Amino acid sequence: MKKYLSGNFAFNTHVGRVRLTNEDRSIALTNSKGDVLLLVCDGMGGQSKGDLASTIAVQTLQDEFEKHKGSFLNKLFAKIWLKNAIKKANSAIFDESARNEEYHGMGTTITAVLIVKTFIVIGQAGDSRAYILKDNKLVQISEDQTYVAYLYRTGQIKKEEMATHSKRHVLMNAVGIYPSLNVDITSLNYNNEAILLCSDGLYNNVSHNDIENIMKNTDSVNHKVNQLIQISNANGGSDNIAVVVWEANN
Repeated sequence: MKKYLSGNFAFNTHVGRVRLTNEDRSIALTNSKGDVLLLVCDGMGGQSKGDLASTIAVQTLQDEFEKHKGSFLNKLFAKIWLKNAIKKANSAIFDESARNEEYHGMGTTITAVLIVKTFIVIGQAGDSRAYILKDNKLVQISEDQTYVAYLYRTGQIKKEEMATHSKRHVLMNAVGIYPSLNVDITSLNYNNEAILLCSDGLYNNVSHNDIENIMKNTDSVNHKVNQLIQISNANGGSDNIAVVVWEANN
C-alpha cells in the first residue's frame, strides 16, 4: 500500500470573454498526511451573489480540510467527512443569504475530489465536473445534476439533444439555495491517474477530445491549466472558466 501520495497540481479561473464578473472558484490543497483535496465551484445569483457563494464554499472546505488532523482511515470515513464539509458550506451560504437580503438566492455548484492514497471520494452538487485519465482515456467521474441530464438518464431525450436543449442550463441541485442539501457522494479506487476538475465554462467551449489530448500531453500541470483556459476563450469564452489539474508522481 502507498504510504504517501505525492504529485503536482495547478488551478486557475478566468472571467471568460462575455461575463462581467468571475463567479468561479478553484483550489487544490494537500496536507501532512499526503491527502489531496481538489475543488471547483461555479457561483450563481449574479454579481456580488455568485462570487460570494463560491468563495464561501471554497473557504469552508479549505478550513475543514486544514482543521482535520487525523487520517482518512477508509472510504466510509472519507465519504462522511466530505459530505459533512459540503453540508457545512451549504449552511454557511444559506445563513448568509438569510441575514442579508442583497444576497438572497445565491448559490454555487460544487465538485470536490478527495484523494487518499489508494482511493478517491467525489462530492457533487450541480454541473461542474470531475474527470480521470484512465488508460489514456478521459472519463467523467461526476454526474451532472441538471434537468437535461435527468431527461437523458430517464430515456426521454438522446445524448446528442442535450447540448442544444432549451433547458440545458437548469440545475437540479446546488449549494446554498435551501437550508438542507442532498450531496451526491461516490468513491473509486485510485492508481495514480491524472484528475481534472472544471466548471461548465470549460467543457461547453472545449471538445472532449481536445481536453483529453491536453491532459495526455507531457506539459506541466500549470501549462495544461492555462492551455485549457486559453482554448475555451478562443472558442468564445461564453462563461467563467475554472480548472484544476492533478498529476500524481508514479
